[in-house]
Amino acid sequence: MASDKVARLLADLASTGEDAAHIVSHGQDAYLADDAQGRLLRNAGERIVIKVSTVVERLPAEFTAEHPQVEWVKIQRMRNLVAHHYDKVQADFVWATLAHRIPGLVADVAGRAG
Repeated sequence: MASDKVARLLADLASTGEDAAHIVSHGQDAYLADDAQGRLLRNAGERIVIKVSTVVERLPAEFTAEHPQVEWVKIQRMRNLVAHHYDKVQADFVWATLAHRIPGLVADVAGRAG
């Protein structure tokens, strides 16, 4: 059933949002630090961006059409940047995505499986 699929995807999105919140809980200074922990946090953050986009790509077109407030194309572009142009990724931009954009996305679509 389509609504079951959407519910599973939204649950995945919510779980990934929790992962993003965990990274953010370490603080921006730790995330941007030029040490092993900072590198680990940044790598995890980039992985979360990719996972969010993967979940979004699997949402049915009907669902995304019902949520025009979400910048679906920008989510996919961010994933492409992180996955294919890692050398151009700005850590502070990914931080802002983890701290603000992903929680906003989860809030916009949470519980709307239909």
